[in-house]
Amino acid sequence: MFLKSKVHLVTIAALYTVFPQTIIANQEASSTEASITVTGTREETLRAETSETVGQINDQELQATKPAHPSEIMERVPGVHINVTGGEGHMTSIRQPISTQPLYLYLEDGIPTRSTGFFNHNALYEVNVPQASGIEITKGPGTSLYGSDAIGGVINVITEAPPLEPELKLSLEAGEFGWKRLLTSAGKSWDDDGIRADINLTQTDGWRDATDYDRASATVRWDHFLQSGASLKTLLSTSNIDQQTAGSSRISEDDYNNNPTENYTPISYREVKATRLSTAYEKESHNTLLSLTPYVRNNFMEYMPNWSFSYDPSIKETESNSLGLLAKYRIDFKPLRTRLIFGADIDYTPGSRLEHSIDAVKTGDVYTSFTTAEKIYDYDVTYQAVSPYVHVETSPSENWRFNAGLRYDNLQYDYTNNMADGALVINPESTRFPVTYNHPVDAKVDFAHFSPKLGAAYTFNESLNGFASYRHAFRAPSEGQIFRPGSNDASLDLDPVKVDSFEIGLRGNPTKLLNYEVSIYYMTKKDDLVTYEDPVTEDRTTVNAGETLHRGIELGLNSQFSKDWKFSLSYAKNKHTFETWVERGTDFSGNEIQSAPEEVANTRINYSPSLLNGGRAELEWVHLGEYWMDQSNTQKYSGHELINLRMNYFATRTFETFIRLMNVTDKTYATSASFSRGESTFAPGMPRTLYAGAEYKF
Repeated sequence: MFLKSKVHLVTIAALYTVFPQTIIANQEASSTEASITVTGTREETLRAETSETVGQINDQELQATKPAHPSEIMERVPGVHINVTGGEGHMTSIRQPISTQPLYLYLEDGIPTRSTGFFNHNALYEVNVPQASGIEITKGPGTSLYGSDAIGGVINVITEAPPLEPELKLSLEAGEFGWKRLLTSAGKSWDDDGIRADINLTQTDGWRDATDYDRASATVRWDHFLQSGASLKTLLSTSNIDQQTAGSSRISEDDYNNNPTENYTPISYREVKATRLSTAYEKESHNTLLSLTPYVRNNFMEYMPNWSFSYDPSIKETESNSLGLLAKYRIDFKPLRTRLIFGADIDYTPGSRLEHSIDAVKTGDVYTSFTTAEKIYDYDVTYQAVSPYVHVETSPSENWRFNAGLRYDNLQYDYTNNMADGALVINPESTRFPVTYNHPVDAKVDFAHFSPKLGAAYTFNESLNGFASYRHAFRAPSEGQIFRPGSNDASLDLDPVKVDSFEIGLRGNPTKLLNYEVSIYYMTKKDDLVTYEDPVTEDRTTVNAGETLHRGIELGLNSQFSKDWKFSLSYAKNKHTFETWVERGTDFSGNEIQSAPEEVANTRINYSPSLLNGGRAELEWVHLGEYWMDQSNTQKYSGHELINLRMNYFATRTFETFIRLMNVTDKTYATSASFSRGESTFAPGMPRTLYAGAEYKF
């Protein structure tokens, strides 16, 4: 019985890492044929047979990098850029401009971290990234298996499986600007069970004024193997975040160059609580698989957004509680190696929003204090979704692999206004003009949409394969865009954003020490949601606008050119343009979209000599290309280059020391930049920063 259980647990640990089963392969694997992905189809699939680009980061890379922020690890995937907005906050750019728009789907072990209607662009700080087992990033629309939000890409953070033998790991590190972090993990396996717990305690004073940040996260995972041959994986994840914010608070060009620690909004803050509990049941036979994953989820956030102080100062409190189910059945057929997957996602999420206006006191450029004023929004909204889908794969010949899929999303918002219907007009002291807050009457808003996909992969030989695909996606407006409309009196009539994406690519490993992947994408986006700002009253209105075009080429290359040396390159060249775009009489058609970097690159050289005893030294070059700072294309941010250095050393098999020196040359750079009303403003990035620590495994 004991031996049998050990075999079962080995199987769970090796294969059952996420829902559904998967093996996480190294992004820098020596063979593209051997690399396996899961996110694109919710099934373990050879990358050589997938018809989309999937970037993979394994636990060895996470362990060696020890990222203090998701941007320090995600940009190793070609075409992925994540900036810093304070603490672990971020904005994402994957085949889209840098923005806070709900264009991405964030998953933990295949389960969305939030409901569609309650998107948070900072979603990665609700997940314990540095203690993950791996990360998969599917670029472009999230195929027919994922619904609204999966336009720019799908990011799946994968938890660590329980260890086979008892394990205790303790990592302590410190850095400049009051940075302190404790990462601890413990786990064991016995009979048919395995359990693991990870804790992340992080604190920093922040390098800019009034930007301190505290984080407490925990993940507990229990794997259980049933006598019937089925398996259960229960996962509990929770994060509590408390921070003062300034990262995305841009400052004048003069302060950016001469006083970058300045924070114009030191009174702003953000408190976040996120908890997720799920149990994944899987029963597999020789040609079928049944997966059922019920989950519950709570997301709470209270925050004072610093970006809206000049036109809409407020304290916001949002909360949502989810009950959901991911159900899937897969059957394989011998003829033509055919695989059929069909399933349904069900999500029921009651939520609420409570907001108060504030009167903020401004001294010079700095908001120094505030008082809470009128209640401006108070409503309840329930998001409901039932989304069946079907996916099929087949191989009419040994070299070809075709796939097709179709998803139907039936979404509904059920909204109840807890204030008087109609417009509320107030004039807070911190704004120049009255601010209008419309309150729609109680309503139900429905969205229904079909999302198809087609793809093909072709194996030329053992070291070269190619693919082509068409994918359609959509994004329903979020609850805030519909029911928190500001001055918009037609928000209930907003349409979903629609996207059509075409992609071709090649993957190859001409030698065992070299592999590459190159892809070209072409994406059109229609009925995009845009917020107009009245140049006189500064009232903002969100409406469906015109059409945008997004295209680019992405390249990933890895070379182990000697025993001790490895070279890795991630590169993307993009162009994002307004095709048909008119705002309040101004035609921007043909212009490039603002905040859309032309190039994104990340180059790494790793040196692993014997004297580091299994450790390595890594020199990293990060490049962000130039981009327009305004829609009129009159001012540009010139882009920047950063150099980072990392090194770790194993004094013994169980004791490791490490250092990270970020921004080695102390480069002045911006994490975001804009031009408005004749003034350029910049959010400064961190100066040269040193971290050091040690890790011990008991």
